[in-house]
Amino acid sequence: MTTFDTGRFDTVLVANRGEIAVRVIRTLRALGIRSVAVYSDADADARHVREADTAVRIGPAPAAESYLSVDRLLDAAVRTGAQAVHPGYGFLAENAAFARACAAAGLVFIGPPADAIALMGDKIRAKETVRTAGVPVVPGSSGSGLDDGQLAAAAREIGTPVLLKPSAGGGGKGMRLVRDAALLADEIAAARREARSSFGDDTLLVERWIDRPRHIEIQILADGHGTVLHLGERECSLQRRHQKIIEEAPSVLLDDATRAAMGAAAVQAARSCGYRGAGTVEFIVPGKDPSSYFFMEMNTRLQVEHPVTELVTGIDLVEWQVRIAAGERLPFAQEDITLTGHAVEARICAEDPSRDFLPTGGTVLALHEVNGAWDSPLAERGRGPGAVRTDSGLSQGAEVGSRYDPMLSKVIAHGPDRASALRTLRAALAATVTLGVTTNAGFLRRLLAHPDVVSGDLDTGLVERAAAGLVDGTVPDAVYAAAGAVRQAALEPAVPEGGWRDPFAAPSGFRLGGEPAPVRHWLRVPGHDPVAYDVRPGAAEDIREVTADRVRITVDGVLHTFHRSGDWLGRDGESWHVAPYDPVAEALRGAAGAHGADTLAAPMPGTVTVVKVAVGDDVVAGQGLLVVEAMKMEHVISAPHAGTVTELDVTAGATVAMDQILAVVAPHESATDAGDASPRTDEEDAS
Repeated sequence: MTTFDTGRFDTVLVANRGEIAVRVIRTLRALGIRSVAVYSDADADARHVREADTAVRIGPAPAAESYLSVDRLLDAAVRTGAQAVHPGYGFLAENAAFARACAAAGLVFIGPPADAIALMGDKIRAKETVRTAGVPVVPGSSGSGLDDGQLAAAAREIGTPVLLKPSAGGGGKGMRLVRDAALLADEIAAARREARSSFGDDTLLVERWIDRPRHIEIQILADGHGTVLHLGERECSLQRRHQKIIEEAPSVLLDDATRAAMGAAAVQAARSCGYRGAGTVEFIVPGKDPSSYFFMEMNTRLQVEHPVTELVTGIDLVEWQVRIAAGERLPFAQEDITLTGHAVEARICAEDPSRDFLPTGGTVLALHEVNGAWDSPLAERGRGPGAVRTDSGLSQGAEVGSRYDPMLSKVIAHGPDRASALRTLRAALAATVTLGVTTNAGFLRRLLAHPDVVSGDLDTGLVERAAAGLVDGTVPDAVYAAAGAVRQAALEPAVPEGGWRDPFAAPSGFRLGGEPAPVRHWLRVPGHDPVAYDVRPGAAEDIREVTADRVRITVDGVLHTFHRSGDWLGRDGESWHVAPYDPVAEALRGAAGAHGADTLAAPMPGTVTVVKVAVGDDVVAGQGLLVVEAMKMEHVISAPHAGTVTELDVTAGATVAMDQILAVVAPHESATDAGDASPRTDEEDAS
């Protein structure tokens, strides 16, 4: 990293949290710039707070009262003597009013001009602007401020399938794919709710849906002296519910000519809005005809997936965001940008693939991240064969709640070619340990081994099509064996040195004149039926080791090693909470009045945003009763069968815990099919 003149900036406030705040802080440190972190009450002991040079509390846990409060952020910057503000991504990163407020307070906003944010943040105006500049755009609605009827009419004119998109946001929030015109009204209402919740603006547009498309984006760098360059592309086609989960650079789809043409189009799009700083121009590309690409939107901020571009170009994008904001010129030309090797990134999120990817939470009890500590984003071990970089906001003891985005970290691998980068990333995910919070790491590892992913035959629907085959709904026998060994070890008191232990002090299976009988332990993994597992005391060949952080056990002649913390076990990127189960206590609890299939419980911790019924209302099977939002995702809770609402224990705005009872629907006597008692997501409700 070259010398940076700190005369312009000696202190920068990072107006964000989590892994992106940590990542920005590390580049600031490498540049010799003092960093200021901000935190809500929920993040008082967060990793980004501890890694910054100083930190300022900006309010309570709700984002609206902390990370989205312009006044509190500016006050923190002024109080700490900051000259500039880095917004990261999410929250206020693409908020033109925040950029203008920074300027009014005498602070440099490390990002594009406010006018460029406003223009490109409005997807409708953005499309019109780049179309005028000669950039091809996706066919769709025209004009802003369309009401529900006008949106529906535009969708019918385009012809289904269509995609509803919030005009003011990104990241897949509020997007709805509609294949049945009869569902337009419900889907428009749901898209508006989520857009309003995520971006404070429920303006929508509608676009033609291109079947089996690929999502390819071009990284842009533009200084304040007229130079605009592109740094190649990123393939972001592996998505779930319109959220990217795996990204790579470069794309196997593009040849040199198409790469140059798309790069030139992206540069033209950036010039059309007077862009400055780092940004991304996103294109939708028909997989069978990559030369027919369409502009989708421009993200006027750093992207989550920026590390893959850093690793193949050798350019620290955060460093150049800071340098450009300080007035420096880009010292290289387009012909100087070269792509070396291949990089792939996987996003680790707090979600449970076995429960339809519902958000999770909890306390991080044990954590191991591969090469998670680095002094510079482009340190030598961050590039080259077998190199792995982890960008993370996690630390042991951290609380993962439902108020913020579910992404916890990113694991990025770099190699000389795509095959080696994929292998390295799969190995890194297998070595990643996060006990106490269920994540998608194991699912991502299996996805990276999918034949279509390995071959590069990608499209944005691949994950949805393949997900069922990549989610193992069973718990391996070895997990129960390890948990049984843990329970048995906890019941067996240690033998005092030189002393004697009462053989009847713990269940040992002891019996006269024969081998010890198996000791039965009842165990349960949430979401699965309880299991009775028999442990053979004294079978040293089976239980090799049980410690506070590890279990080694042989099952059917195969040695299994698990990471352990309390009742949590983990290996190969997977984790299981295997708790003791008391069948007698559960039976008594059920006899005391459990509602069984009539009960609707919260599928994850979150906030009730909509209550559509009242006690006494008659409902039909599948009717949406409540909406619970967690980590910026909506989930519709539906009636398990036709009946009457006899209990309703929550109101709109209430915070609920996982498995908390929300409502009870007593079945009608005439009901012949109780249906599925499981809550359904909004996608299922719409299908």
